[in-house]
Amino acid sequence: MFTGLIEEIGKIDKIQQIGNGIEFTISCKKILNKINIDDSISVNGVCLTATKINSDSFVAQAVDETIRKTTLKNFILHQEVNLETALTLQKMLGGHLVLGHIDSIGTLKNIKKEDLGILFQFHFDSKYSKYLVEVGSVAIDGVSLTLAKLNDSDFTVSIIPHSLQNTIFRNYKIGEKVNLEFDIIGKYVERMLDKSKENTNNLQEIIEKFW
Repeated sequence: MFTGLIEEIGKIDKIQQIGNGIEFTISCKKILNKINIDDSISVNGVCLTATKINSDSFVAQAVDETIRKTTLKNFILHQEVNLETALTLQKMLGGHLVLGHIDSIGTLKNIKKEDLGILFQFHFDSKYSKYLVEVGSVAIDGVSLTLAKLNDSDFTVSIIPHSLQNTIFRNYKIGEKVNLEFDIIGKYVERMLDKSKENTNNLQEIIEKFW
């Protein structure tokens, strides 16, 4: 589990095909003294396991299911990536609870500069709109952000200069594909309501059960 607060920007040093999976070697500095083999690391929002630790990099593997559902299949050599180590009980939860399990791939639709920040508008599959609310949270390539505007298949987030410079948002261009993870709380609420509907058709009973 992660917070969505990026600790470092790493770089893809090596990409090796292993069967239907891919092994990535990612260079970095800040997080190396915090990780061990078998630790979880968020790479552009995707939870990967460190399989080897080098003096200036770590190695992680992605299975075919992960590759299909994320932008990892598009990674190229020397590409920059967002990195975050797993949440601990001593770590401040400054963002929101992020699992590193990608729901969908979004597309950057528009970039608009404001006096201070920059607005990024993303297009996404409308079937996930039920998990989003204005001023709610979403993880974009592992970055915890607050929704400023929301439509059925588009949402907008505002990035402050500090976040822009310390994440790969600084590299984004129109048409960029990004990993999206929606708030886990909404998914659990949906699941509980669905299970309750199997046992009762009375909406009032469902509401009273959870309130």
